[in-house]
Amino acid sequence: MARQRHHLHVLTAEKAQVPEELLGPRTSRFPEGRNDVAVRTRQRHAAVHALLDQGRTIMQIADELQLSRNTVRRFARAADPGLLLVHGGTGKRTKDLQGCTNAQRLHAELRERGYSGAVTTVRQYLQPWRTGRLPPSSSRPLTVRQATAWFLSNPAHLDPGDQNRLGTLCGASLQLAVRRDRVREFAEMMVHRQGLRLETWMSAVAGDDLPELHSFVTGLRRDQDAVTAGFTLPYSSGPVEGHVNRIKMIKRQMYGRANPDLLRKRVLLAD
Repeated sequence: MARQRHHLHVLTAEKAQVPEELLGPRTSRFPEGRNDVAVRTRQRHAAVHALLDQGRTIMQIADELQLSRNTVRRFARAADPGLLLVHGGTGKRTKDLQGCTNAQRLHAELRERGYSGAVTTVRQYLQPWRTGRLPPSSSRPLTVRQATAWFLSNPAHLDPGDQNRLGTLCGASLQLAVRRDRVREFAEMMVHRQGLRLETWMSAVAGDDLPELHSFVTGLRRDQDAVTAGFTLPYSSGPVEGHVNRIKMIKRQMYGRANPDLLRKRVLLAD
């Protein structure tokens, strides 16, 4: 993605152009939570509470929705999703223009509080709220890290907004589109243990103009038998690595405080 970062401006330009229908009617209020984060927050809040009503535990909900337990607890404690949209930048409260609407008078009051700007600046700032059509918020440009996360995520776990942005990004570059397809094919082989497809996948990558994936394939071929077995067989060294990690943690907890006999007992009795 770092090599293709010049394509990220496509999404930045697209974000700056707000469709007419999203600006809403000319009223004194702008619809709250009209952004992807707010929509996703409301959907997750509804999903968490629906599972809670079914008697699920916090841990079970976290596993099912692929969320952290702290996040699930935060959603569970909020009786209404609006409570989650007030702070922390998630769907900020709308700015209502109430009380005095006279730019000259407001400018005079601001001058008394130390404001040194011109009255024209105040008048321009008030104009969108008078017409009920707020200007689009200035958003940070898309980063390489964000775009990379879309490529490495399961498409089913991406919200519709991110899926559309990924499609727009791949539409701007044939190399990015091919890279997205190759990454998804590789993930499918890993998830569904389709090790017999590995050689076909590596041969296809060799014919693509993707230097980074070529070096990745070179690494796979150095130990292709092991990689194929890992993609095919249900066995792994995961349980062994877990026990090693547990023993190291116990050893570090006892460093300089006990003898090997007590260490042995703790290792044997630890869950």
